[in-house]
Amino acid sequence: MNLIALFPVILIVVVALFSAIKILREYERGVVFQLGRFWKVKGPGLIILIPVVQTMERIDLRTIVMDVPSQDLISRDNVSVQVNAVVYFRVVDPQKAIVNVEHYYEATSQLAQTTLRSVLGKHDMDEMLSERDKLNNDIQAILDQQTDAWGVKVANVEIKHVDINETMVRAMARQAEAERQRRAKVIHAEGEKQAAEQLVEAAVKLGEDPRAIQLRYLSTLSDIAGDKSSTIVFPLPIEFIESLVHGRKNG
Repeated sequence: MNLIALFPVILIVVVALFSAIKILREYERGVVFQLGRFWKVKGPGLIILIPVVQTMERIDLRTIVMDVPSQDLISRDNVSVQVNAVVYFRVVDPQKAIVNVEHYYEATSQLAQTTLRSVLGKHDMDEMLSERDKLNNDIQAILDQQTDAWGVKVANVEIKHVDINETMVRAMARQAEAERQRRAKVIHAEGEKQAAEQLVEAAVKLGEDPRAIQLRYLSTLSDIAGDKSSTIVFPLPIEFIESLVHGRKNG
């Protein structure tokens, strides 16, 4: 009869003991509160809590991969784009992650979205496409500084996609084609300049000795003789033509 009367009490004690025993994995920590006040961070392993007096919040210390939703923004050169990114972060101070912010994951997510819009909005479209590493580092530094008070460490930020409309894609293609044509013309002009300089140097060298001109003349005749063309161009020295012209005038 006495055992039956004590059974509820024994049951309550057993349940209280089981609820007081907590097991935390290697990557988990427990933020323990005693009578509502922060007491200490415990774990990993076996943890015993005082029922009613102590409560615990679990914190995962593994790196979290958070996908930042696509954000609509306008670049500095007034181009409408959609950008999404991925953020890698983890909790380094469980106390701050529980005490200083209500939901550290949601807070980090919202901060990443606003930071992505504000940072990329200060850059041109060309910078978004060609300087992603720099933009990733800028966003990561800002997020890491802001989340330090929450006990969160932002390890890396990667911009995944920069989507623009079809009209802007065609305009950029025309711009790239015009740039290639400009470079081709510059290279061609530079080649003409270098060729002209080489021809001037060659002419100076040939003019230093008349025999050099005669050798060049004979080499040209040899090239013409080896050509299978039916038309033969016979070059005459300019001095010979001038002598003939002066001879007629004198006669």
